Amino acid sequence: MKLTIVSNYINHHQIPMSNELYRKLGADFAFIQTSRMEEERVKMGWGSEVLSIPYLKRYYEEEACCARLILDSDIVVFGGVEDESYIKPRLNEGKIVIRASERLYREGQWKSISPRGRKKKYEDHTQYANAPVYLLCHGAYVASDFNIVHAYPDKRYVWGYFPRINTYNLDSLFFRKLHLDQDGQLEVRILWAGRFLKLKHPEYAVKVAKYLEQQHISFHLDMVGGGELEAQLKKGVEKWHLEQRVTFHGFQPPQSVRRFMEESDLFLFTSNHLEGWGAVLNESMNSACAVVAGSGIGAVPFLIKHGQNGYVYKNECYREFQEQVLQLCKDAALRKQLGVNAYQTMISEWNPRVAADRLYRFCDGLVNGSVRPEKEGPLSPAPLIAPREGYAYTRNAK
Repeated sequence: MKLTIVSNYINHHQIPMSNELYRKLGADFAFIQTSRMEEERVKMGWGSEVLSIPYLKRYYEEEACCARLILDSDIVVFGGVEDESYIKPRLNEGKIVIRASERLYREGQWKSISPRGRKKKYEDHTQYANAPVYLLCHGAYVASDFNIVHAYPDKRYVWGYFPRINTYNLDSLFFRKLHLDQDGQLEVRILWAGRFLKLKHPEYAVKVAKYLEQQHISFHLDMVGGGELEAQLKKGVEKWHLEQRVTFHGFQPPQSVRRFMEESDLFLFTSNHLEGWGAVLNESMNSACAVVAGSGIGAVPFLIKHGQNGYVYKNECYREFQEQVLQLCKDAALRKQLGVNAYQTMISEWNPRVAADRLYRFCDGLVNGSVRPEKEGPLSPAPLIAPREGYAYTRNAK
């Protein structure tokens, strides 16, 4: 079986699963990159692993070869590319295509009423309802968006991103998370990591630091990243005299971010509904952090079962977020329980090896005329979760 993935560019979130597929398929696996990575992401360390990848092909350097590969492969997984011309010849020939997509209507499903937008969605998606085209949903709200335009009925599957998974001795890992303050008291180590953008609400972390200080909690908050809100955040820290409680570390390469996670008790994931997936959730759960995350984030309903392997607060509800952070700061046993369960979720199901195995089985079934979805987790049938229902979904998950 010849399998090809086509995306705008490969990054460190996609490389681990691609490596697993390459181990299975060898020369029959390829990843076609259609664009050069943005300079901002290169500076963040995303491009450092790319140069030596044996299965990576660059469309902008080998156009004829890549176009032929897209047409001739048994299966093509296509996603992250706005230009449909790359995949149209294959669609026109009725060959198997697996689309991988984040949300159509991230800013609101009301946008589906646009006649021009509906026409484009019909051309790209709806007309292939009965064709051999399948959908991998990069987030819990993707299936609901595509259901609005009647695309890929009964052919939508749970999917996501699968960054590198580390295996730990949990006793040793939790020992690394032990921190004492200057008075010898146990200090809760809290981490926020990402770009300082409005949609990611980094101000929640600084605001909750002020609240924890008022509640006489021994803690330290590490802020990793940078962006347009940085000056505002630092001004807030100064205003509230939190300089001894909050440290700004700037942008860090992926491996450094993981080290911060490994030494943190609590990870705050405060983005709103504009966060399509959010691979830092995979990474922080793998690092056995107790996570507090917003329900609007695409990965959250797929990865977190509220109260079992993390906490979920209603999208952009700061007060509930604050209450959950305080509870976890006060309860070390609960933090550890959530962290252990989060780690097990990543090790047992949401990891590159499992994803590659399942994708291989699924593709093999398609080639041989027998679709075999999983019962749960990656490549199980995607539930229809409207954005307003994500909060309830995490609480009803078994």
